[in-house]
Amino acid sequence: MWAFIGVLIFSFSLPMTKLALVGFDPFVVSMGRAAIAGIIAGVLLLIFKVKLPDRKQMRAILFTAAGAVVGWPIFIGLALQRTTSSHAAVIVSVMPAVTAAFAVLRHKEQTNKHFWIGVGISTVLVIGFTLSRGGGLSADLGADLLIALAVISSAVCYVEGAGLTSAMPGWHVISWVVVVSLPLTIPATIGLWLLSGSPVPTEPSVWIGMAYLGLFSMYLGFFAWYRGLALAGVAQGSQMQQLQGLLTLIWSVWMLGEQLSWVTMLVACAVVVSVGWTQKSRHVAVVAPEE
Repeated sequence: MWAFIGVLIFSFSLPMTKLALVGFDPFVVSMGRAAIAGIIAGVLLLIFKVKLPDRKQMRAILFTAAGAVVGWPIFIGLALQRTTSSHAAVIVSVMPAVTAAFAVLRHKEQTNKHFWIGVGISTVLVIGFTLSRGGGLSADLGADLLIALAVISSAVCYVEGAGLTSAMPGWHVISWVVVVSLPLTIPATIGLWLLSGSPVPTEPSVWIGMAYLGLFSMYLGFFAWYRGLALAGVAQGSQMQQLQGLLTLIWSVWMLGEQLSWVTMLVACAVVVSVGWTQKSRHVAVVAPEE
């Protein structure tokens, strides 16, 4: 349930990013969302008097921040300037397999040949989709490469962050991630916005998109997501992420009026099936949260 709530929140991220990009530069959106989350998190950490992470935990927090604060937002923001939210959603749907692969490499988790077959199938499907330009959608290989880099960044963030939930609650993890990033995100947000010379956006949808990204996509969504991974284990919890791509396709049509081709829907469903096979083939120990 917790993992699904996290996925539901994250599934709005791409359409909300498209809305925010109407009025802001992608770098401003990337840094701004983390700055919003960091300010809120800092207040909560002070209110609840949460102790500072130790040196080993801080190292993992910095790695998580590299993926969650810098990598994913910047790469996906640049990509969404060049392609549609629905096109990006199909490529992002391979993220559970990529995350699982990083978990195997990072934590030496045991797996079998079925796992690697599933990873291979989903990867081939996504590569074929990108090379065919998504069945006619307005995309290019540069945008697809940016999305791939965003997926890798997010996978690193998930794996490193999930590892920390064995030592601290999930909301502590994401709170420290965005708080330690504040010395970068606040000056960068202000400086980049001033350098862009863009006027203050007047469209409410732009501010709604930015507010959602900062409060939900960058912060509250991780409360549920890391909680789900800690309680259910990475394997079972990650299976919920199979729904994210399909949910994003629905929101992209509903919120942005994007058109879906039959190729897009077919590839999205095929990736979900292959990723499901990948997740079920893994053997992962449940990570219990520290009381």
